[in-house]
Amino acid sequence: MPLIVPALGGQADLDAVLSVADGVMLTGATSNVDAALYGQPVHDPSLPLDPARDATTLPLLRAAIERGIPLLGICRGFQEINVALGGTLHQAVHDVPGMMDHRDRPGDPLDVQYGPAHRVLLAENGLLAGLLDAREIMVNSLHGQGVDQLAPGLTVEAVADDGLVEAYTVRDAAAFALAVQWHPEWHVTGNAVSMKLFHAFGLACHSYQERIP
Repeated sequence: MPLIVPALGGQADLDAVLSVADGVMLTGATSNVDAALYGQPVHDPSLPLDPARDATTLPLLRAAIERGIPLLGICRGFQEINVALGGTLHQAVHDVPGMMDHRDRPGDPLDVQYGPAHRVLLAENGLLAGLLDAREIMVNSLHGQGVDQLAPGLTVEAVADDGLVEAYTVRDAAAFALAVQWHPEWHVTGNAVSMKLFHAFGLACHSYQERIP
């Protein structure tokens, strides 16, 4: 049963949350991770932040990894994990020389915004390549920020043609711990790649549940 954790920051009882959790999924959002959390000034103050979410999810995901609880990060969740473990972000990927514009166009219909936008190349012999039995896939792209410096302990699982990291795993995690920059939840049942991702996460959650006495 899904449990939505409220963004209570320091008032959140993370032990209570994780004591009943068989997995943690960090969703996307319209807000950005606060650049102050990785030692930078905010590049564009007009873009939304969510300090309450930052104060909730960063300690939550670190605690989940420490406990060996399966973890899946999506878009903002992908960026949160990198920042929480010591990495940094490009605050505007489209302004970085040599990078593509990974943003969607808000005026487009949702099926276009969330439709296939570009390919990603999967790391040979990586977890993701094994799960998907593929070397490249097409993904949607709705983000202005992206990984700059990858956090220690993360292993790249996929990159875009411009070299931007699009997926990674937490290398020494005791359980499934994967994050992707795209949105696999969009029309999930009609997307074979997305179904394989969520199936793998679900199996990991079941395995974790079975280990709990």
